[in-house]
Amino acid sequence: MTGVTLSSFYALHRYETIGSSNDAARLLAEQGAPEGTLVWAGEQTSGRGRRGRGWSSPPGNLYLSLVLRPSVGMNVAPQLGFVCAIALGEAVVGSLSGGAGRVRYKWPNDLLIDGAKVAGILLESGPSVTIEESITGPDFVVAGVGANIASAPADTPYPAISLVAAGAGAVTADDLLVRFARHFEAGYRIWRAEGFERVRGSWLAAGHRSGELLTVRIGGGETLSGRFLDLCSDGALLLELLSGETRRISAGDVAMMAA
Repeated sequence: MTGVTLSSFYALHRYETIGSSNDAARLLAEQGAPEGTLVWAGEQTSGRGRRGRGWSSPPGNLYLSLVLRPSVGMNVAPQLGFVCAIALGEAVVGSLSGGAGRVRYKWPNDLLIDGAKVAGILLESGPSVTIEESITGPDFVVAGVGANIASAPADTPYPAISLVAAGAGAVTADDLLVRFARHFEAGYRIWRAEGFERVRGSWLAAGHRSGELLTVRIGGGETLSGRFLDLCSDGALLLELLSGETRRISAGDVAMMAA
């Protein structure tokens, strides 16, 4: 990792090797680290993805975790995953031949190139804040980002790809970090000032297509199949089941998309 320059919004902590950047960022947040604290690792030995799944973290890829203190309710905080995804998509497009048409978002927090996963986002919240016995939201949110630059794991439940394999050329983790940080800061300020609607519009422009067939895994091992209808105003997925029933899904994973 070489030297990088980020805006004053960020306080950068760099590690060549770390267990988990999210764990390190959480510890810093619990110790009072300010919003914008960013942990950047060259390699993770205990990286993880959503729902406790392992995240392969060899050198050459991008692994970062960002401390945020948005002062919003628990039902609003997940929208940060979409802010991160869009920023990462904008950063990737800048280094990818073929332009934005190859980049898509998979609900809720994945980035795809040519239908294969190139990056994922993991949001973890800190202790809830209690004011006059009312739970108002998390004290902090850690947004973890993992992007395949030099390599991608071979044995995954969903096809994976690296930026190099996708033809991105000589892009490095340093390059992608700087681009992501710039786009995220701009998107975060928009989200804080205006709410979710502009973020939602940007996501829909490159997200699931209306009527696209999806298979979604939700809690309890249940799997739902249907057609994508919309991204709700709070970030939930609206799915028309094959039975004709409309289902609103707040948490889950899109396991399969139509080709």
